[in-house]
Amino acid sequence: MTETTPHLAPVVVLLFLGAVFTTGASFLILLYGAARRSRRYVRLGGAAALTVVACYALLLCGVSLASSEKVLPAGGWKYFCELDCHIGYSVSGVQTASITSPELQQTSAKGQFVIVRLKVWFDERTISPNRGDGPLTPNARGVLLVDANGHAYELSPEGEAELAHLAGNSGSLRRPLRPGQSFAKDLVFAVPKDATGLRLLITDDDAETHLIIGHENSMLHKKIYLGLDAAPTITSAISLLASNR
Repeated sequence: MTETTPHLAPVVVLLFLGAVFTTGASFLILLYGAARRSRRYVRLGGAAALTVVACYALLLCGVSLASSEKVLPAGGWKYFCELDCHIGYSVSGVQTASITSPELQQTSAKGQFVIVRLKVWFDERTISPNRGDGPLTPNARGVLLVDANGHAYELSPEGEAELAHLAGNSGSLRRPLRPGQSFAKDLVFAVPKDATGLRLLITDDDAETHLIIGHENSMLHKKIYLGLDAAPTITSAISLLASNR
């Protein structure tokens, strides 16, 4: 099972750039009218800018309201469109270990580390014919673990540092890839033991994506999650982490 964000990326990016260009041109007309003290140009520029912004906002919100939340099963792929290629993310394993962590004192004195092994793949089937074999550095991503009640948990610096010390650093999510290449990255979260329905949310971390029509970061748009249920158990990393507690 696969999902892509945003759908029709070249089209929606062109719509965004077109809206920005048209709005900017409208403001220039407005400023020109103000400088020439021409009410005609001021009204023309202002009306054009308001019309473009209003139409774009309506389309943005309309598409978002029509979206639905999705939870991909373990092994499913969430793709991010980088215009001429796609970077895919999939949960390939998960495991937990008991901890007592200051991070969890506000919720519960007893918690757990959850390690999620995330596979990152540059899908060679999605490149344009003339792209070539050059490396691509994936865009910045935001990562959260979300439970059934909607509580979100960020990466645990303590857990990540300890795992890196014991098992070696698994690198960055922004590691450059060539078409067809992939790598695995272990993500460590600290969550309460009673947290249920855990699922991974990985999103674009660029501000402009909040204004892209159909992007899950846009206003009111539902999210695409990677489910952890039925994911294979990873033991090597978590055994090291658990044995050191």
